[in-house]
Amino acid sequence: MAEKFSPGIQGFGTDLCSTFLQNLPISGVSISAFPGHAPETSICASDATSARIDELQFDLGEGPRWEALRTRGPVAIPNVKSAGHTAWPVFAKALLDLDVSALFVFPLVLGAMDIGIVELYSTSPGPLSSPDHSMALQLTDSVAWKLLQHILTVAPGDNLGPSRDGSLLSRREVHQATGMVLAQTGTSATDALLLLRAHAFSEGLTVREVARDVVSKTLDFTPPKAG
Repeated sequence: MAEKFSPGIQGFGTDLCSTFLQNLPISGVSISAFPGHAPETSICASDATSARIDELQFDLGEGPRWEALRTRGPVAIPNVKSAGHTAWPVFAKALLDLDVSALFVFPLVLGAMDIGIVELYSTSPGPLSSPDHSMALQLTDSVAWKLLQHILTVAPGDNLGPSRDGSLLSRREVHQATGMVLAQTGTSATDALLLLRAHAFSEGLTVREVARDVVSKTLDFTPPKAG
């Protein structure tokens, strides 16, 4: 099972889950994060069913959450009990014991960064309407930024030291990379630098090493096209 944050961070997670419950016609939600090299962490689950949906997939190693992570795109199952689920038969069978009729999974993605996963369920079958789907995408984007900022806030150190190979890359290169990421993602300069820091943290690198990869065009933060 995924690890859990401390109670203080759980309060932060509860607010994130509430955002989805207040804006979408769903019955429950769970959010998990991938904080760098640390184990996957459960941020929040609005109820026991949400927690069980997340736990089952984590323990079984199959389910729509893994497809969403692999494809970096949403996965919708508007009618859980009638659809055939050959890709995750064990999870599908386990779902029959839960009061779940529809399941919607959204990856938390920022450029080249995989931040986490959001799993929504409903006790009523049927797809999300087009406006609700658009709202879900907006919420996942907002939550991804908030979660990323929180992960970096609780992470030790800033990781902005000299690169491991001894080269003294100037901060001008970091600024140049920030501008390139800004252009790739359409974000602000502050958020572009945040993405650089997050990638450095998740890969165990310094910001300058990541900046060098961006400037040399071996690393690109352009978001995946919406499917």
